[in-house]
Amino acid sequence: MGELTHFDKSGRSRMVDVGAKDNTERSATATATVSMKQETFQRIMDGEIKKGDVLGVAQVSGIMAAKKTSDLIPMCHPLNITSVEMDFLPDKKNSRIKVVATAKLVGKTGVEMEALVAVSVAALTIYDMCKAIDRAMEISDLRLLRKSGGKSGTFIRE
Repeated sequence: MGELTHFDKSGRSRMVDVGAKDNTERSATATATVSMKQETFQRIMDGEIKKGDVLGVAQVSGIMAAKKTSDLIPMCHPLNITSVEMDFLPDKKNSRIKVVATAKLVGKTGVEMEALVAVSVAALTIYDMCKAIDRAMEISDLRLLRKSGGKSGTFIRE
C-alpha cells in the first residue's frame, strides 16, 4: 500500500502538489449498477418514462458530472479532461442496468474520481427519472475497474 499524500505533517487535509509530475496519458474506467423492478426496466428500454429518454439524459449527466468533479470532491484537482465515454449495459434477465464510464486526459494526475463521479451521477439520474414508478431501485457495485498512466502504472480489477 502506498503512503497517503493528502495530509500535511500536522495531519491536516491538503491538495497534493502535482506541479513537478510529468504529463502522461491517463485513463480510468468505473462502473455502478442500477437494479429495478422488471416493469421499470422494460419501460426504460421501451422509452416509456414520462420524464424522457432515461439513458440519454443519464449519459449527458454523467459527462457533465465528470467535468465538475473538482467542484464536488474538495481535494480533487480541476482537470482538462479530453474525453468521457458513457456506456449502459442492460441486463433484462436481472432487470438492471450496468453504468460504465471511461475518462481520459493527458496530465499530471489521474481521472479515477472523474470516472467514479460520472457513473454515480448517471446512476442517480436513472433513479431520479424513474423514482415515481419504482422507489425500490437500488444503486450498487460502485467501483473502479481499471486505471492507467502515471507513476503507479496500471490497475485492473480482478
